Amino acid sequence: MSDSKELWLQVHGTIPDLRVTLGRASSNAYATDPKMIGFMAARYKFVAKMLEGCKTALEAGCGDGFGAPVVAQAVGQLCCTDIDEATLQDNARRLSFTRNVSFEYFDFRERRYPTQFEAVYCVDVIEHIYPEEEAAFMTNLAASMLSFGVAIVGTPNQTADQYASENSRKGHVNLKDHKSLRALLERHFHRVFMFSMNDEVVHTGFYPMAHYLWAIGVGPKF
Repeated sequence: MSDSKELWLQVHGTIPDLRVTLGRASSNAYATDPKMIGFMAARYKFVAKMLEGCKTALEAGCGDGFGAPVVAQAVGQLCCTDIDEATLQDNARRLSFTRNVSFEYFDFRERRYPTQFEAVYCVDVIEHIYPEEEAAFMTNLAASMLSFGVAIVGTPNQTADQYASENSRKGHVNLKDHKSLRALLERHFHRVFMFSMNDEVVHTGFYPMAHYLWAIGVGPKF
């Protein structure tokens, strides 16, 4: 007689016992508003799909590295940078299973990266950069790319700010709507493509009703 319990226990026993710990911010999201984990994963999945096949990619503002394993599956080598040294050290320890990922301190407000990448991206970063720091940040980011490079910038829509948490609002000093986000990338890239996002769904719908915005810049202007 077949025994489904026995079958399941056999299958379950073949799963490697890898215990992965989330970082500080991601753990807090999972504990206090767990649906955010779905949103975060969907954002990084979009980046991974857009950059699939790139030999080299760089993330500016990787935070606690939640999205690094997602993008790492799609690219050859991934360099994750941030300005929080303690978090970067924690990332390197927790995410050591990602063999093609490095974590490095780097401040794009100050200079360009010494080598150039096929792709650069930042997810939930530009809204934390003060407006007076924005030009230097974007100029150095674009200068860190190859001539045929692709840049992806994801950020909450300014029109959705009324629904943001108090803690989010405190850190959001440079929110964009679709017009200002497009204008920003057009100053630094020859071609710009815009997308919208609501929850986990990426689309090309009516921008003011989107919770999240994506801009993809192609061909940096040196």
